[in-house]
Amino acid sequence: MNNDPELNGKYLGQISEDFVVVADTLKEASYQIRKRKFSDYPIFPISKIELPIGQLLIGKTELAVNWNYNASYLDEFIQREIVSDEAIEQFKEAYKDPDEFCCLFVIDEDFTNFVYIPYPID
Repeated sequence: MNNDPELNGKYLGQISEDFVVVADTLKEASYQIRKRKFSDYPIFPISKIELPIGQLLIGKTELAVNWNYNASYLDEFIQREIVSDEAIEQFKEAYKDPDEFCCLFVIDEDFTNFVYIPYPID
């Protein structure tokens, strides 16, 4: 559930490059998901193709970024059996402070995993 040690430079570079552009939007979406009591565990699935998980928040053509960013939360991941019933507590324990970290679910050809990336400090 933590950052994958196999997260290579290719992904880290692309994600970090995009994150500078999208961080404020994702942080606000995370805040709204929690404030409106949808979930205490916002998750942002990202992929280079359209995903059936969550709602599209930022399309890669909208801001000229490398990834599409969707907004979702833990309950959808449980319903879709991406997080199994047995792994819910483990997920919650591994989940980092959503005011400081963004929980991305990266889906690409060679890599699918949760990645926590810190929001830039204002």
